[in-house]
Amino acid sequence: MSTVTKSAIKYEKGKLSKKLLIQLYEQLLKPRMVEEKMLILLRQGRISKWFSGIGQEAISVGATAALKEGEVMFPMHRNLGVFTTRGIPLENLFGQWQGKLTGFTKGRDRSFHFGTMDYNTVGMISHLGPQLSLASGVALANKLSKTKAVSLAFTGEGGTSEGEFHEALNVAAVWQLPVIFIIENNGYGLSTPVSEQYRCENLADRGIGYGMRSMTIDGNNILEVYTTISKLATDLRKKPEPVLVECRTFRMRGHEEASGTKYVPKELMDTWAKKDPIANYESFLLAEGILTEQKIEDLRARYKKEINDALEKAGQEPIVSANTEKELADVYKPHVTEAIPPSGSTSPKRFIDAISDGLRQSMQKHNQLVLMGQDIAEYGGVFKITDGFVEEFGNARVRNTPLCESAIVGIGIGLGLKGWKSMVEMQFADFVTCGFNQIINNAAKLHYRWGQNVDMVIRMPTGGGVGAGPFHSQSNEAWFTHTPGLKVVYPSNPVDAKGLINAAIEDPNPVMYFEHKGLYRSVSAEVPDDYYTTEIGKAAISRNGTELSIITYGMGVHWALKTVEETGLDAEIIDLRSLLPLDYDAIDTTVKKTGKVIILHEDSLFGGIGGEISAYITEHLFEYLDGPVMRCGSLDTPIPFTIPLEKNYLPEERFKNKLLQLREY
Repeated sequence: MSTVTKSAIKYEKGKLSKKLLIQLYEQLLKPRMVEEKMLILLRQGRISKWFSGIGQEAISVGATAALKEGEVMFPMHRNLGVFTTRGIPLENLFGQWQGKLTGFTKGRDRSFHFGTMDYNTVGMISHLGPQLSLASGVALANKLSKTKAVSLAFTGEGGTSEGEFHEALNVAAVWQLPVIFIIENNGYGLSTPVSEQYRCENLADRGIGYGMRSMTIDGNNILEVYTTISKLATDLRKKPEPVLVECRTFRMRGHEEASGTKYVPKELMDTWAKKDPIANYESFLLAEGILTEQKIEDLRARYKKEINDALEKAGQEPIVSANTEKELADVYKPHVTEAIPPSGSTSPKRFIDAISDGLRQSMQKHNQLVLMGQDIAEYGGVFKITDGFVEEFGNARVRNTPLCESAIVGIGIGLGLKGWKSMVEMQFADFVTCGFNQIINNAAKLHYRWGQNVDMVIRMPTGGGVGAGPFHSQSNEAWFTHTPGLKVVYPSNPVDAKGLINAAIEDPNPVMYFEHKGLYRSVSAEVPDDYYTTEIGKAAISRNGTELSIITYGMGVHWALKTVEETGLDAEIIDLRSLLPLDYDAIDTTVKKTGKVIILHEDSLFGGIGGEISAYITEHLFEYLDGPVMRCGSLDTPIPFTIPLEKNYLPEERFKNKLLQLREY
């Protein structure tokens, strides 16, 4: 029954039909009733956590109703109305919140931390800002495909303080992407009021600085939200551009239920309670004769039955049981990594030319492959790997980016949601720290969490020996080998450099492609001219031997070959090529063959991948060893600038002594 006799919100129905006005009411009421039931289940211990959107439903419902079903939305944990308005079955939502297999994450993630492209809805991760860049990625895919569609992402007023907010909006503005960014300004970031969050009067004013349209609207007015977003979406489908919309609303319950609202002044709660979006809209429709008390009663009864039936169905589902084989299988999208063998002629190519050749042929093969990076277009990249690509493929597919590593990785993820491939170049591997969150917490985990693969390659110019100092010479591959969901490759020669870049782009999973800057112009080889791939996860024997084994990769292969030649040792050199996944069969074979092994890498010794390989050998191949497993790596310091200090840091000179020590053991 209606509890408000006169609306505290001024509604303008304009030319909206009676059918639409009633439909919006139905879509508003449903998430409210679902939430009220969830709060009961929370108290009963049947769900573990709840982030309430009570009082904010008009934003979720109005925005969702204004878009087409095929347009992708990026909600957060107070946007239940997005999921219900999109028609996601309640039994699946309840299964998700109870950790059942009928949910979307198979019990691997909770709340709204999931997506479903069947309903073009992609939920958040806990870091609040990344979905903004993903929405920009989808918008880029729409623009490149000439699809007259928009994407829409939500964030809160607290999330506007994060760097990703700035990066996503800046790139969207520079590239004129058809994306709507909605700020749900609900008064508090957990317990921190807006007076301690930002100094500007309206968050929408920030849009001016990005050169985009922006506006502030009443987020509790369902008709204002609907008509605003509907008009914007229509405009953006015709003329792509980003828009920032600040929706003023209030959070009527705690950040999550356990936190409560004691920190909120009572008069503020009372003021906003009078602006309840459902009660006010209901009163407006009753006063207009569009809605009746009987219709309200019937609708509530129908929703109550639908909710209870769905809960009963979800409750009958068994609790998730652990299956290690399935858990491991879902980390990556299945992909057959069989190599496409080279054929035809060969020609001499430097390491850098081989990478460029592979990229060019991959661009020719995959029409939906986009290259992104700083200065990679007309300038050709700081190392000239993409020199001439703009002339062949155009600026749409070879894109200069602002200095926004995190947003660009997020855009790459978003492109993948729409079936595109992307290659993101880090100008130097060191700069990847600025995009770490998107790589580690989003790209690497998406397939495991809800089955969405991320078809992206991140190129990482890495390594020392060039006197570039601590911010342009780091070997940071071990950061990523520790992250399930990523693949990590690291070629040592031109043939593998081309084959692995092609294989990485073929692979539908996120691949970190490390390329040593010191090898770019210092090594050459006869490289097949035609397109081919080198199998990811398969090591190579760089030198056969029987006396001992050297397991290495990248520049380490060249150090090992040089040292073996100088010492006259009959050493076998294994070039791992892939660090994740590792070729354990190759490791097994060489250890059993020689009985002695040393692991060499340019990365600092402590925490490097050598420790992991050493542990594997000690645990599984101990009986085949004739000496201790040895490691040689760089010093446990940052990499220094001056050449004498850098040489002392790198392991090349120490490696010879370690190798001779192992031989004499």
